[in-house]
Amino acid sequence: MARHYLDHASTSPLRPEAAVAMADWLAAGNFADPGRVYEEGRLAAADIERAREAVADLVHATPQQVVFTSGGTEATNWANWATRQRDPAAPIACTAVEHSAVRLSAARDGPVATIPVDEVGRVDLAALDGLLAGRHRPVLVNCQLANHEVGTVQPVAEVVARCRERGVAVHVDACAAVGQMPVDLSALGADLFSISAHKLGGPAGVGALIVGRGFRLPALLVGGDQERARRAGMEAVSAIVGFGAVARALALPGALGEAAARARRLSDAIAAAALGVEGVVRHGDPDIRVPHIACFGVPGVEAEGVVLGLDAAGVAVHSGSACSSETLEPSPVLAAMGAAADRSLRCSVGWSTGDADVAAFAESFPSVIAQLRALAG
Repeated sequence: MARHYLDHASTSPLRPEAAVAMADWLAAGNFADPGRVYEEGRLAAADIERAREAVADLVHATPQQVVFTSGGTEATNWANWATRQRDPAAPIACTAVEHSAVRLSAARDGPVATIPVDEVGRVDLAALDGLLAGRHRPVLVNCQLANHEVGTVQPVAEVVARCRERGVAVHVDACAAVGQMPVDLSALGADLFSISAHKLGGPAGVGALIVGRGFRLPALLVGGDQERARRAGMEAVSAIVGFGAVARALALPGALGEAAARARRLSDAIAAAALGVEGVVRHGDPDIRVPHIACFGVPGVEAEGVVLGLDAAGVAVHSGSACSSETLEPSPVLAAMGAAADRSLRCSVGWSTGDADVAAFAESFPSVIAQLRALAG
């Protein structure tokens, strides 16, 4: 049976550009420590710097702002930890729909303030204003660029402007957005900005924390002077090379716009097929969203059954239901929006998605829902 992968928002297959770059790097026998001054070390260091330049170009930053990490989780943990050091007693604020890596790392060593969202998952700016004007002003505000479950894009520029007026730092989790839509860090003006390679077709195990100009970043990992003494540990050079190759491809003129248009066409087709089934509703903003994500509510059946039914038909999708994820609780994102996590289904497309994948979903989804509703009586 042919398989049809529609869970790119979780992780995307390795893009050919990354696979070729990494294979070539490994085949060349590269292995040296980039911190060494002999030729092999200098060559490895040069490879890292070329990748750093490519990632910086993709998000309109400078190479000096890019610090490579093991992924988005490390980057978000680092952002919260580093800012917490400024005032351990002050709360760190998070929108109610942040990724668990952001929420849990914010809560680990001190108080947290939660900023509510509306029914499509967009941050309540009036509530943010109240928090910034209150007695317990946060030391950091976490506001994702786009939601990882429903796709809604946040008004980050407005959030940053409000925080600037009060002297509050901002971290933007952009893991769900970079590589899916144009992202200009210089225009957004955030202090910290986290991204992950595997979300955009790069290798797993590498990401970056982008540091705003003038922001002092204490090292989370110590023991060496790698990454300009900002992150200790031997660099994963082959993964960084792959990350750079994908960033370079996406930064080519017109590449990101073309990919985004294609993703929106495919996700719109998925949405049309899903919403054609009686009772199915859409979660998140249908228009102001990243182009690759479409999330639905399916009344009358539990999402686990839908995920398993589609899997049996060869279609891989995701759900916010606890039974179909690694978490022990239903999605706090959907709960914050007033949606039922055990009735939700997320489809997400990517560079390898084709019309046949959408057609497979469109063919199997109505029959899976009909069977489950029949069983439920």
